[in-house]
Amino acid sequence: MFLTESDLKSSIYGYQVTQITEGDDTIVSIALAAAEEELRSYLSGNNKLENYDGRLRYDVDAILSATGADRNALIVKHAVVIAKYWVIDLCNADIIYEQAKERYDRTIEWLKDLRDGVVNLSTLPTLSPEAIAADERQPFSMGSRKKFNHE
Repeated sequence: MFLTESDLKSSIYGYQVTQITEGDDTIVSIALAAAEEELRSYLSGNNKLENYDGRLRYDVDAILSATGADRNALIVKHAVVIAKYWVIDLCNADIIYEQAKERYDRTIEWLKDLRDGVVNLSTLPTLSPEAIAADERQPFSMGSRKKFNHE
């Protein structure tokens, strides 16, 4: 898993997590997994033709399989914000919910900007042009329809 429980401690106190989850570590594991999947959804393009217009396409598997110091610190921080939001979604014990929600919204907007090419991270692995070419999708197509005949 990309995130660990110790990563979550950089954004929320341990006593708060324990109070919210009532000591159930599976709740934290679910929140971390949900955060990773949400992060993956923003970093991965879908099959819409407009996503093949020359923007960087990140190697999401390489990004999320990195461990320890090899992980991108900014991506980890954004993933932690998402995980924190999923944990505190359960309860509002001694946490300023509005602040957490605002940070979550900012994180989502930043991830959308990253996906759309408004911002780029030079330290994230990208897919090679060969891997993109293997997809056989072209950003533009030209040509005309076949001539219509009444037969």
